[in-house]
Amino acid sequence: MPRIDWRLVLKGFAGFVVGVALWAFLTPVYDRLIAASAEKVLRTFEKPPVTRLRPQDDNHTTVDREDFDRRSKQRPAIPIRDLTFNIALLTALFAASRRTFSDRNMGGFVLAVLLLALTHVLGTVAEVMSIYVAKLGMWSTVNYSSIERNVWGVLNHFYRLVLMYAIAFALWWIFRDPGTAAPAAAGKKKKRR
Repeated sequence: MPRIDWRLVLKGFAGFVVGVALWAFLTPVYDRLIAASAEKVLRTFEKPPVTRLRPQDDNHTTVDREDFDRRSKQRPAIPIRDLTFNIALLTALFAASRRTFSDRNMGGFVLAVLLLALTHVLGTVAEVMSIYVAKLGMWSTVNYSSIERNVWGVLNHFYRLVLMYAIAFALWWIFRDPGTAAPAAAGKKKKRR
């Protein structure tokens, strides 16, 4: 059984703490950026474009449509921060490298974060669409088929339960510094010829 390298464990834990701190501190600004980007994506595919995502002070983003009844004061809201906390996992994975601050590792981390932000936009789109297809009563039933309701509902749940974590691991695996991996023969004696 391989020995645990406690330095890597501690570096990973420190990276996780830093990731959580950054996520918590930057969430208000980051949520606004994700909401604006997701709104543009949604409006691009709507005919006519009617969706408005309005970030609120309570860390929720209100989902509004121009065709909603103006007399109704209730609007669905989503917590975008629930869709973005996988940045802490990604930070921990890159921090647990043997050479955390190498150019290759840091460059890979930056690329991974940019792609992760793109998945946050798509996750927000899936969240909004899951509201449209299933949570607006008769309006949802009239405007979306059962296939659309199932696809968007499953996609939203799949993102929240599996993809959030899988994406962080995949981005780390793709962009990590392969030179920092433990040698395959570590701990084994070289065979003599």
